Amino acid sequence: MRIIGGKFKGKKIFIPSSKNTRPLKDLVKESIFNLLMHSNKISCSLHNSKILDLFSGIGSFGLECISRYSSKVIFFENYLETLKILRQNLNLIGDSNAVYQVIEEDCFKFFEKNKKYFLNEEFDIIFIDPPFKEKRTNYLINSILEKKLLKKSGVIILHKHKKDNTTLNSNLKIVEERNYGISKIILGN
Repeated sequence: MRIIGGKFKGKKIFIPSSKNTRPLKDLVKESIFNLLMHSNKISCSLHNSKILDLFSGIGSFGLECISRYSSKVIFFENYLETLKILRQNLNLIGDSNAVYQVIEEDCFKFFEKNKKYFLNEEFDIIFIDPPFKEKRTNYLINSILEKKLLKKSGVIILHKHKKDNTTLNSNLKIVEERNYGISKIILGN
């Protein structure tokens, strides 16, 4: 796996040896960033953007955002083996002037108990990449919308299994939906 664009383009990143983590494939990642940069349905920019990366895993999405000059990335990951790899990958980019934070906690529990944590923070992009079997995605979408964590011009990106037909929160306006292999990418605001 590698960073596919920006100032760290081509830099290889560490991946887990176990099958407990499902890193975002380069093809899917490249497709997401092409949509962000070239779709006329989306009006947010990566440059100087604030990113919330839920279920960060090894950090593939957030690292790509840092490489493309996002100003801040908050990574959420709670699986210890994966956290070690995430930290190794963040060390790969060294002092990039990027501001990032790693929150080592289950994002569901975090959102439940820290209701005021993000009140002064709005994000341009919120990436939600839960395990494919996770069925509580609407809880996160509801929390994001209720807490007004997404800027008006921002976008929520959801990565699901293509066979997952869970009905999403009706307050999320879906602007783009694409399938890539077994992945389904949904962009909304």
